[in-house]
Order: sequence, then structure tokens, then C-alpha cells
Amino acid sequence: MSEPIMFTPDISGDGDGMSYAVPDDLRLVRAFVTERALALGMAENRIDLLTLAVSELTTNTLQHTTSGGHIRVWAEGGRLVCDVVDKGVERPFGRAMPAAEAVRGRGLAIVERVCDDVYTTTVPGGTLVRICLDL
Repeated sequence: MSEPIMFTPDISGDGDGMSYAVPDDLRLVRAFVTERALALGMAENRIDLLTLAVSELTTNTLQHTTSGGHIRVWAEGGRLVCDVVDKGVERPFGRAMPAAEAVRGRGLAIVERVCDDVYTTTVPGGTLVRICLDL
């Protein structure tokens, strides 16, 4: 992963995004991300990685916060960029993959391994995780 960078996230909810609040929404999130990635020209094998990463992040939202979140997807500079914003605390990235016998804790480690870059920052009322995959 790259060194953390400073960025000013757009958390307005404008653009190509959707909100999610309950477990049944996760299927819709995955379909939304897949459709957006195809429309933006991402190769199918890369879409699988994107969908896995988004699924891990949005599932964490529902497991570890008391409310849902919002997701945005767009292309910029030859990359697909996806922001996941929720009311959770800042996520600890840069950790080792948990042992095979561990029951939990693989989600964020998986996200870091399947994405080309991962950034996180606090935003008013929560946290934003930005994942980037080269198109």
C-alpha cells in the first residue's frame, strides 16, 4: 500500500453513489458496484476484486456501527475509485493477516491486499475509506 496521502473527500453523496442500511442492501451494493465498474471500463477479473473489497467494507459498517453508510464509485486518472463512508471509527490498516484459526479480523487485511491503494480519514460524523484499483 502507498503511504497515506492527504485528500479532501467529497462526502456530499452527489454523483454515482448509493446508501445502504441493512444486510439485505449488501446484494444491491454489490450489483451497483459491478454495474458502475463495467460502465467505467474495468476488466471483469478486476471487478471481482473490487466487489470483494466493497463487500468487506460495507459488511463491516453493518457489523460495527449503529447505522448504515454511503458508497460512491467513479473513474479518475486511469483508476476506479470507491469511497465508503459510515459513522464508524477510523479503521486500522497496515496489519498482518490473522492466523488461519482466527474467527474474525480478515476483512480489512483482505481489502488491503486486493486493492492497489487504500486510504482512510475521519470525516464529520464518521470515517471514509477510499479504495483504488487500476482500470
